[in-house]
Amino acid sequence: MDKSLMLDPGDFVGVSFWIISAAMVAATFFFFMERDRAVGKWKTSLSVASLVTGIAGLHYFYMRDVWVATGESPTVFRYVDWLLTVPLQIVEFYLILAAVTVVASSLFWRLLVASIVMLVAGYLGEVGGAGSAGLWPLFAVGMAGWLYIVYEIFAGEASKISAANGTEASQRAFNALRMIVTVGWSIYPLGYVYGYAGGGDAETLNLIYNLADFVNKIAFGVVIWAAATSDSSAKAA
Repeated sequence: MDKSLMLDPGDFVGVSFWIISAAMVAATFFFFMERDRAVGKWKTSLSVASLVTGIAGLHYFYMRDVWVATGESPTVFRYVDWLLTVPLQIVEFYLILAAVTVVASSLFWRLLVASIVMLVAGYLGEVGGAGSAGLWPLFAVGMAGWLYIVYEIFAGEASKISAANGTEASQRAFNALRMIVTVGWSIYPLGYVYGYAGGGDAETLNLIYNLADFVNKIAFGVVIWAAATSDSSAKAA
């Protein structure tokens, strides 16, 4: 076996890919098994949470191999992962609201379009690399998409529906999820800035992105699990 293709224990970026891939697999198994403790539409929410971590785990195994073999950022595969998992996370907001009241499909589509704008702009900016003319204008477009999502879940229709119709469990989940989207997702633009300002730093970029995925995808699922199991216990009592 070519030792150059093996993970070096001193390669902290490569090790972070390994740790997160294992964590995503473990989280996927946990969320899927815990579906039996949930009732009603919470089962669907836990299924979506397991899909998010499962898709991420699959991509992290491959991204780790790309990093180990080339030492380059697996940009394309990372954005393929995000283009699949971020919309699924948006679906979670819709599912939480739809579980307690009738929600217009237009809300879902607005959030979905904003998330796609955020991701596509980020991808186009990163593909150009450090020094490209579109790097920072596209970063601004991506930030605008993210800020719209933040607005919608704090002051827009989604926030108002949760406040007016949500159960204790759904409101707790909704409030926790929007904090993840606000605080947790803010780690991604930090990675973009640190990764490309001053000529670019692939190691810092990937370490920050990996940390963000670890926090956001798994924590996102844990919030859903906590709400699903607490709501199910309350109904059983």
